[in-house]
Amino acid sequence: MNSIEVALAMLLAVVGSGYLVRMLPFSLPLPLVQIGLGAVIAGVFKQGVALDPDIFFLLFLPPLLFLDGWCIPKDGLMRDRGAILALALGLVVFTVVGAGFLIHWMIPAMPLAMAFALAAIVSPTDPVAVSSITARVPIPKRLMHILEGESLLNDATGLVCFRFAVAAAVTGGFSLLSASLTFLWVALAGLGVGVLFTVAVSYAQRWLSRHFGQEAGSPILISLLIPFGAYLLAEQVHASGILAAVAAGITMSYVELSGRLLATTRVQRTAVWNTVQFALNGMMFVLLGEQLPASLQDAMASVAQSGHRNPWWLLVYALAINIGLALLRLAWVWISLRLNVLKAHQRGDPVSKLHWRLLLATSLAGVRGAITLAGVMTLPLLLPDGTPFPARELAIFLATAVILLSLLAASIGLPPLLKGLELPPEPAVHQEENLARRTAAIAAIAAVERTQHELLEKAPASDVDTYTSAATRVIALYQHWLDEDDSSEEEARHLRKADVAERELRLAALQGQREAIFELARHHHVSDEVSRRLVREIDLQEARYR
Repeated sequence: MNSIEVALAMLLAVVGSGYLVRMLPFSLPLPLVQIGLGAVIAGVFKQGVALDPDIFFLLFLPPLLFLDGWCIPKDGLMRDRGAILALALGLVVFTVVGAGFLIHWMIPAMPLAMAFALAAIVSPTDPVAVSSITARVPIPKRLMHILEGESLLNDATGLVCFRFAVAAAVTGGFSLLSASLTFLWVALAGLGVGVLFTVAVSYAQRWLSRHFGQEAGSPILISLLIPFGAYLLAEQVHASGILAAVAAGITMSYVELSGRLLATTRVQRTAVWNTVQFALNGMMFVLLGEQLPASLQDAMASVAQSGHRNPWWLLVYALAINIGLALLRLAWVWISLRLNVLKAHQRGDPVSKLHWRLLLATSLAGVRGAITLAGVMTLPLLLPDGTPFPARELAIFLATAVILLSLLAASIGLPPLLKGLELPPEPAVHQEENLARRTAAIAAIAAVERTQHELLEKAPASDVDTYTSAATRVIALYQHWLDEDDSSEEEARHLRKADVAERELRLAALQGQREAIFELARHHHVSDEVSRRLVREIDLQEARYR
């Protein structure tokens, strides 16, 4: 019963954070508000929850990573795969080595293997945290896709490095060959499990639906269960459940291209997943905040291990680690960019100069999150000889501080850094949208004409004019897309202005319809069933114009 009460309190904190962030007289990122509420729950009301890393990974990460993999643009992922892999693989290893030596130099009492373990667990960026920051600032879409792709794939690299650093701290030994082979299995098997599991479930669902039918909510429930199944299956074969969930989401986006789901099912599923994403994102940050009081208390008790009695050295360590991580990231991004420019010059390709503020934003956007917290909590309590694991509480606190400071730095630094920055245009997006609209309009008109002929063959002669007039009205809805594409630039601009005006008028009309139906239902002139059905139709029409 206590676990249920804690879960309900966390959900209430998530809901409250959405209102609180709007009530504050100054702008504050939602994740930081949620972290603060979690710290209040644990520190003031003494209602914190002990974080079990295995349960945390299972409950929170699979659905969120699955959804990120599902939504990330696949063409951008393939186009920028070189940059993404360089950040997800090379940068993590570079960060582990550089930050590991920095931490050991600052805190000599922390063994080198333990310093490498701490560096490894703070090296991967978090997709949830990255998404929460990039949603608030005008980051170019291509850069945002690179950051999202990096955060989805670098977890396996960081967790494998962390696992071997902990093993070295426990046993005193390390094998590069064993680490490399383990990484290959963890990554490739995890990706394979995610792809195969999603394809198998999708085909099984399709076969059962075709032969026996299905309940309306079954596809939605199956989409919620797929990430958990892929994660658990991958963990059973000692592969990366995180990468399995990501691969399952990417595969799901390709499965969706079959277009076999009903439109109403897709609308309902989107609403369900939006709710799940909002709740789990918020609960993750609230849970992170709940760990703060205990980790701070334990870290202050163990700070003497570093040779300093003043607890303010904890803040010095955390700031130094964050600055070191940012500088290592900046150096890697700059070197990678220079190499790409050099290769482009050798191929004779045109190269556009990247603004220094955009380069600095790429470094600042390396936000850490819940994966770092859950990973560092898996540090063992004891060594094989029964002695306490060295600097465990200090490592947990420093990892938590890195998460907070990276969130704070990105939230405060990115908006002014990108304000007024002239971003390169992305004409390809508009061209693709115009192509899709034109192709869809041609297909729609052809389908209307085909259906019109079929109806006229069956209809009596007295109804011919009725069907012809109806077909003309429907075709007119799509014809303006084709006219806009064939018109001059000036005419196309006027048509787009007309579209904006029409959109506002249609929204006003739909709002008037809805209010009238609600008024009829309040006075019992129509039944609740009729009002709900009509309001749903209006809501679906309004969704087209939002």
